[in-house]
Amino acid sequence: MLESKRRAIIFFSIAIVLAGTSGFLVLQKVQALNSNLGTMVQVFVANENISSRDAITPNNIRTEEIPQKYLRDEHITNEQDLMNKVTVVPLSEGDVITKNLLKQVSTVTEEDNRLITMMSSERVTFDEPLLALDRVDIIVSHEFEGESKTEVFMEDVKVAKVAKKDGEFAGVQVEVPFEKVPRLIHMQNYADSTRIVKANVGQSAAAVQQEKQSEEEKPKDEKKEEQSTEEDKETKEKQDGEE
Repeated sequence: MLESKRRAIIFFSIAIVLAGTSGFLVLQKVQALNSNLGTMVQVFVANENISSRDAITPNNIRTEEIPQKYLRDEHITNEQDLMNKVTVVPLSEGDVITKNLLKQVSTVTEEDNRLITMMSSERVTFDEPLLALDRVDIIVSHEFEGESKTEVFMEDVKVAKVAKKDGEFAGVQVEVPFEKVPRLIHMQNYADSTRIVKANVGQSAAAVQQEKQSEEEKPKDEKKEEQSTEEDKETKEKQDGEE
């Protein structure tokens, strides 16, 4: 009886030692694995299906954790990198969003307009640094049929973006109708001089359109009254002329 108890105690002690040894080995393996993978980092993925060229919104995205070891430069870890961006391909829910899938949102306000870059150079000069949404006039000097000529080439052109180099103003992107794009590029390449002047005076196209729309929305009675007043004025001038 004593012998069987002694054996049971020995086997139990051996089992405890083996269990402790195996636990220590497993812990070491887990620590080595975690050290190899690194800490967990959050990357952005699609929270729902996102169509290509649709602006990304906070509702479109969520974060998921991946080991530091698998983090690549193209992964998005900062939400600011998704501001004013669209995807160039459709994304399905759960797809990881990477930088090579993103493109800046276009600042073109009308579908038929295009953005043309004009950088400061020997041919292109700016009277003063500009800001986005400024309006400019484009004046060109060129030789046509042997005669030098300086003319206003375009008026009231919208500045969509401003380019800087080493923190200094370097050029702009202007928004122009598509049909005028070839002429502007031609002048930019072949005119002797292209000068960009800030337009401080005059109504913008939007203001003119708004004024026109307001005129069209006037009540009929008011229009008739204005027309009658003009007719009375013309009649009175004729009578004064006859006298």
